[in-house]
Amino acid sequence: MEQYKQGDIVWTDLTIPNAESVKDFYKDVVGWDVDPLSMGEYDDYVMKTAEGTGVAGVCHARGTNANIPPQWLVYVAVPDVEGSAKRCVEMGGKVLDGPRKMGNKDFACIQDPAGAVLALISL
Repeated sequence: MEQYKQGDIVWTDLTIPNAESVKDFYKDVVGWDVDPLSMGEYDDYVMKTAEGTGVAGVCHARGTNANIPPQWLVYVAVPDVEGSAKRCVEMGGKVLDGPRKMGNKDFACIQDPAGAVLALISL
């Protein structure tokens, strides 16, 4: 498992109403391989390089991901997601989702005062 430092970009994904509808678009346009990831009743997709390295996700906006905006979302590592989310609001931003658990990590989706969206994920 990789060790990330504060401020590292650790992942990016796209969360949309129908991930099935665009996974092949990115396969054909970018050259990523598509690896289904079971979410129980449906699959999200890990997009991989030809060498098999996971580089992005294409996800359905369902369940806990229903509030994630439909855009490419960059995940940045922080030591305290809750504290960073609170500071976001204090600095004039918004918390769009979370803080909550995402797997074994803490997660929040924030929006800065200019409207740009970013994901926070715990180290």
